[in-house]
This record gives sequence, structure tokens and C-alpha cells, in this order.
Amino acid sequence: MAEGEHLGVSSTLPPTPSMKTLKKQWLEVLSTYQYVLCFCFLGLFFSLAGFLLLFTSLWYLSVLYLVWLFLDWDTPQQGGRRYQWLKNWTAWKHLSDYFPLKLVKTAELPPDRNYVLGSHPHGIMAVGTICNFATEGTGLSQVFPGLRFSLAVLNCLLYLPGHREYFLSCGACSVNRQSLDYVLSQSQLGRAVVIVVGGANEALYAVPGEHCLTLRNRKGFVRLALRHGASLVPVYSFGENDIFRVKAFAPDSWQHLLQVTIKKLLSFCPCIFWGRGLFSAKSWGLLPLARPITTVVGRPIPVPQCPQPTEEQVDHYHTLYMKALEQLFEEHKESCGLPASARLTFI
Repeated sequence: MAEGEHLGVSSTLPPTPSMKTLKKQWLEVLSTYQYVLCFCFLGLFFSLAGFLLLFTSLWYLSVLYLVWLFLDWDTPQQGGRRYQWLKNWTAWKHLSDYFPLKLVKTAELPPDRNYVLGSHPHGIMAVGTICNFATEGTGLSQVFPGLRFSLAVLNCLLYLPGHREYFLSCGACSVNRQSLDYVLSQSQLGRAVVIVVGGANEALYAVPGEHCLTLRNRKGFVRLALRHGASLVPVYSFGENDIFRVKAFAPDSWQHLLQVTIKKLLSFCPCIFWGRGLFSAKSWGLLPLARPITTVVGRPIPVPQCPQPTEEQVDHYHTLYMKALEQLFEEHKESCGLPASARLTFI
């Protein structure tokens, strides 16, 4: 058996751009561009459109949506909903081929228990996390058969028109305690909650070639695992920080202070970033650079069930998790194209 097959990813090399037809290249570019536009503007577009419709003869469409939103208000807190046809949408496969994206497992995750996966880093748009765990672009259900993955996202995103349907339909749920407790409390085992632990704050450090994670004081996901006895699983997406160029400001600058302040107020972090143009790789634009992203899923860390975990227990398993994540990074960094000198930094 080839090494790649043993790790849960095909050993067949992805086709290079020169091997792809012009039609295939454009399908990949357009599929990737739809992701970027939806991630950045879908909620804003539909919110503005809904507001403007109130002043037209189609005002009833906005009212009907508000009624639907009221009736469907608790769905993000109750595991969300998912449509398999959207998770299997061909566009996700084209998007995965664009970079390309790969999902690698280093150990089995048996479906007879639950899991809390900590995914790192966030990068600008969490492409590796969302496309690997919320879609079938890289064959998630074949790599981890029997598991039902729920991607936890910011609560505010699931109440914005457009964004709400986009994420919920792919199986996302709210990242708050009520929602995650609901998912892991279900009688059927094999639940896997995926949390981007560093959150939007890590977008400030999504500089190509750097590996800075907001993790040292993020312990809520460990408490969640302890409350439910769910195994902790470290996940790292190599290359996530390389697909955009980012304007990084000095920590003591007014620009950085403004970014942090907006993040505290609105839960998202405004960043200045750019990729390539839609029609030319030599121009600037919002299309990500075609850099390989390899998402490596580590070995599960067994966690006992403690309905009311102590701080000592939380600190103990948080330390174990950080060590396991660092080991995962060290074991796979060179095979994923990083120099031997690359190191993780925890803040």
C-alpha cells in the first residue's frame, strides 16, 4: 500500500495547470471566485437587497423572509441543517483542484465516539477548514466514514440573510456553548465538531510563511470536550496562510489597534489582503493564489467525561493538545513544503 493511501489521501499526483484543459481551468477559477464572493459579500448583499425591497412593490418578499427567519431562529443552535446535494456540489471539487486542497488523516477516528476537532490556522477565509469539513470537495465522507461533521462558525453569520443559508446548508452550526452542547449530546455517536480555535483574530497573523496561532488562552473547546467526553483532535492546514498577501501592521500602530477594536465590537477582523486577478495571474484581485493547502488531521487525544471540569483538568488537556498540535506540525511540515526551520508560535 502506498504511503499516501495509508494516510487516507490518494497518492495520485494532482494534474498541473499545463495538464488541465482551458475549460477545466476556468471552472476551477469561477468555483473559487464564487466562494470568495459568498464569504465576503453574500450577507451584505442580501441584507441590503432585503432592506431596499421594503420600499418597492416587492416588499412582501422581505416580510416573508423575516417571518421565515423568526420561525427558523433556533436552527443554528440545534445542530443546523444540511443538504447533501449542496455538500456534493461539483463546484467544491473544482475549488479543491484549484489550489489543490488535500485532506490527510494520520489515524482512524472510529464512529463509536464523539470528537472535538481544533482546526488551525484561520487564515483569511478558512479555506482549508470550510472546504474540507463542510463539503465533499476532498471526499470527507470517504476519508472518515461514519462520522457526521458539524463546522462551528460565528453566531452572527448564521443570522445574516444569504450567509445563513449558505453555511447552514453545508452543515454549519453556531460556535456558542448551547449549540455545541446540543450536537455532542445526541444519542447517536460519531459526532465531530470542528472549531477554528483561533477565530478571526488569526487573520491578523495570516502572513505567508508564518505560523502564528491564537491558542494559548483559548480553552473553551477543551472544556467542551471534557463535558462530553469527546476526544480532542488537532488539525493543521499547511499553506492556508500562503494563498493571500496581507498588509501586516505593527502591534503598537493605530491601524492594528483599530483592527483589534473592530474585532471586539463586531466579531470579525478587517484586514487588507489581496490575491490575483480573475483574468490574469499577474494582476491584483480577490482570487486566491493557487498554492497547495494540505489539511492534516492528527491522532485523537482521549478525554474523560467531566460534566463540571476543574481548571486543573482543563489546563492539563489544553497542554496535551498544544503538544500534540506542535508534534503534528513538526512531523508533516517538510512533506508539505515547509523548511525544517519552520516553527509554530502560540500567542
